[in-house]
Parts: sequence; structure tokens; C-alpha cells
Amino acid sequence: MEENIATDCIVIDDHEQGYDLDLFCIPKHYIEDLERVYIPHGLIMDRTERLARDIMKDMGGHHIVALCVLKGGYKFFADLLDYIKALNRNSDRSIPMTVDFIRLKSYYNDQSTGDIKVIGGDDLSSLAGKNVLIVEDIIDTGKTMRTLLAMLKNYNPQMVKVVSLLVKRTPRSVGYRPDYIGFEVPDKFVVGYALDYNEYFRDLNHICVINENGKLKYKA
Repeated sequence: MEENIATDCIVIDDHEQGYDLDLFCIPKHYIEDLERVYIPHGLIMDRTERLARDIMKDMGGHHIVALCVLKGGYKFFADLLDYIKALNRNSDRSIPMTVDFIRLKSYYNDQSTGDIKVIGGDDLSSLAGKNVLIVEDIIDTGKTMRTLLAMLKNYNPQMVKVVSLLVKRTPRSVGYRPDYIGFEVPDKFVVGYALDYNEYFRDLNHICVINENGKLKYKA
């Protein structure tokens, strides 16, 4: 399982201010808890479609097992697979795809604890000899993904690729980069599109920056 350097992604620089909340449909119960809309839902969807094309180009030769990292990855996972299924329907080279799920926990409030816990998931022995696509919402320090990759190696998959919607630029990074990246973002705590803060904000369509009021309100 090699760590490939991803070169193609949308890079959001440190000075990007995002968009006023008033320009988008934001649930009223979150209006006072957010600073700005950082990545609008439409942009997420368009980038996800392109990632699906890139993945099919690289992995579309035979059966893929798509492994969703819960809970934050479920929206990205569902939308990505919808685009892959559409490509399957409209291509002469369609491939079977099965899905599996694993749940990890490494955050307390807005900080990664560094203590990676596997708190759910099916028997992964079925991954032996398969091409596995791990679907993640965000790579922060990279410790969680390195731990997961080391664990999966024990099941002897044929190939493992990782796609992450977001990769965070942070001095805490261990240097890990996934094979496919949607957006590279600054070191800010973002929520929405199933990314949470103590289980809140998953029901927000856009990716937004949480403010101090929101962190205080929903602190564990």
C-alpha cells in the first residue's frame, strides 16, 4: 500500500474568506453558529463527479469494494457512488461494485486526540484479493488513515486506493496524502456535508467554518 502524492485537487488558500451566509440556504438553527460558507454544495458535487471519473479510469478494470469511513464520509460516499454508477450505466466497460462500512473515532470537540478507535464495521476478511477504495470525508493529521491502512493490510487486499473529499494543511500532519483529493483546505475546523462537530451540522448541505459561538453551544 503505497502513499501516492496527489497532484490534482482544488487548493483553497489561507486567505480565502468564503461566502456570506445570506447568499445561501442555511438552516435557521445554525445561522448564529457559522462564520462563512466555505465550499458551496454545487462545487462539492461538481468536484465529486470529476473524482468519480478519475477513479473509474484508474480502478475500473474489475470489481471494486468501496469502503466508507463513517460517519462523516456517508454523504460524500453516497454521491460519489451515484456518479460511479452513472458512469457504469453509460460505458461499455462497466464493473461490479460492492460496499462496506467502517467507523472510526479520533476527535474530541474540535481536536484530534491522536487515539484512533475502531468502534464499528463488518468483518473485513472479504477484502482479501479485492481492489478497495476507501472513501473518507477529511484527512487532518493523517494518523487515522495510516492506522486504517495498516489494519487493512492484514486482510491482503490486491489494491487499496484512498479518496478524501478534503485534506487539511496543518503543521500536525504526518505527511500522508491520499490518492484522490477533492479540496485542499487551510487549518480551520469545517462542518457540513456530513462533517460534524460533536454530531451536529451533518444536516448542512454546504461546507462551512464554525464560529466560537457554535463551538461553545455544542461543546461535549
